[in-house]
Amino acid sequence: MTEEKLERKLGLFPATNIVVANMIGAGIFTTSGLLMAGLNNPVLLIILWAAGGLIALCGALSYGELGAAMPGAGGEYLFLSKLYSPIFGFLSGWVSFIVGFSAPIAASALGFSEYFTRAVPGLENWLQNNGIMGPVLTGKILAVSVILIFTFIHYRGIKYGARIQNALTLLKILLIVILLIAGFSSGKGDFSNFTKGGSILPGLAGWKTAGLSLMWIMFAYSGWNASTYLGAEIKNPSRNLPGSLIYGTIIVMILYLGLNILYVYGINPDSMKGVISVGGLAMGNLFGKSAEVLFSILIAFALFSSLSAFIIIGPRVYYSMAKDGLFFKSASRIHKKFQVPSNSILLQCLIAVILVLSGTFEQVLTYMGFALGIFPVLAVLGVWKLRKTNPEALKIKGFPVPQIIYFAAGIMILVLSFLERPTESSIALLTVVIGIPVYFIFKKSIKSV
Repeated sequence: MTEEKLERKLGLFPATNIVVANMIGAGIFTTSGLLMAGLNNPVLLIILWAAGGLIALCGALSYGELGAAMPGAGGEYLFLSKLYSPIFGFLSGWVSFIVGFSAPIAASALGFSEYFTRAVPGLENWLQNNGIMGPVLTGKILAVSVILIFTFIHYRGIKYGARIQNALTLLKILLIVILLIAGFSSGKGDFSNFTKGGSILPGLAGWKTAGLSLMWIMFAYSGWNASTYLGAEIKNPSRNLPGSLIYGTIIVMILYLGLNILYVYGINPDSMKGVISVGGLAMGNLFGKSAEVLFSILIAFALFSSLSAFIIIGPRVYYSMAKDGLFFKSASRIHKKFQVPSNSILLQCLIAVILVLSGTFEQVLTYMGFALGIFPVLAVLGVWKLRKTNPEALKIKGFPVPQIIYFAAGIMILVLSFLERPTESSIALLTVVIGIPVYFIFKKSIKSV
C-alpha cells in the first residue's frame, strides 16, 4: 500500500495570497476604536500598529528559515516537534485544534453575518416581522451557512480552493486600496486629529495597557506564518515559502498602517473610543451614510476571505499530528479524488459550527491571543538550534536581530497581558497544561498498536 501524501501544487503567488488573506480579518476592522479607549492617543495607536507589523515581520523572517529547512505540513507543530520534542509540537497543535483555527473561523463567520445584516437590514427585519426568526438566530444561521459553503469549496481540493482564495484576496486588497485612495482624496477628514487626545496611564498601568493593546494588534497580524502550515503543498519551498511569508507580511503591514491613518483622519479621537465598527464610522464621516453600507459590504468580503484561509490551513495541522500518531488516525485520511485531508476539514467545520451556535467566541478572543502567542516564541527561539544542528540549511540575512526582537516582544506581551487580564491568560495556560496528559494518552495508544 502506497503512503498517502499531499501534493506540491502551490506557487509563490497563491502561497502569498493565503498569508495575506489569513492576516486581514476581523482584527483590523474592529480593534482600533477599542485600542483608542485605552491608549487615548492617536500617534501612540499608529506607533503600536507599526511595532506590531515589525514584530510580525521578524517572525516571518524566522519562520522563513524554519520552513525552508522543514517544508512539511503543520507549521509550529512540525517545527517544535523536530527542534525540541514531539510533546511541544503536540501542545501547539492541541492549542490550534481547540481555538487556533476553529475560533477565528467562527469569529469571522459571525463578523461577516453582522456586517452583512448591517448592510442589508431588510433581510433581518423581514424575517423578524414575519415571525420566522429573530436577529440573533438569523446571524447564527448566516454564519453557519458561510462555514459550510467554504468547507465544501476547500473539501474539493487545494488547487480548486486556491483559485477561489486568490480571487477573494485580490478583491479584498483592491477594495482596501480603493477605500484608502477615496478616503484620503475626499478632503473631508482632518489630520489635526493626530494632535488631539490625551496620554496613556502612567507607570505599570500604562505598560499593561500597551501590552494588552499589542496582543490585540498581534491578533490582527496573526496569519503571518500561514504558508508554513502548507509547506508540504508548496512548490520549490526553499524559495517560495520564505518569500510568501515576507511579501505577505509587508503587504499587510502597509495596508494596516494606511487604514489606521485613515481612521484617525476621518474620526476625532474622542469619537473613536470604544467604537467597534470604526471603519464604518470613518466612511460615514468622510462620505455620508451610504458609505457606511458600502464599507460594511467591504468588511463582509474581507472576513469571507480570511475565513476561507483558516479553513484551508487548520486541517493541515491535524493531518500532520494524526500522521505522527498523536491525533485521531482518521484525521490523516487523504481524499482519493480531491487529495485533501478530508476528515480533518470536516472535523474543523464541526467545531467551528459548535462555537458559532454557542455564541462564546467573543469571550475567547483575549484567551485565544494569549494561547497562540506562546508557541511562536518557542519556534523563533529554535532558529538558533537549527543553525547549529543544520548548518547547510537556508540562512536568511539579519540573524539574530529579528529573532531577538520577536522573542523579547513576545515575552513582554505575554507578561503584560497576564498582568492586565489574569483570568483569560490563566485559562489559556490551563488549556496548554491539559494537553500534556492528552499527549501521553495518544502516545500510549501508539505503543499498544
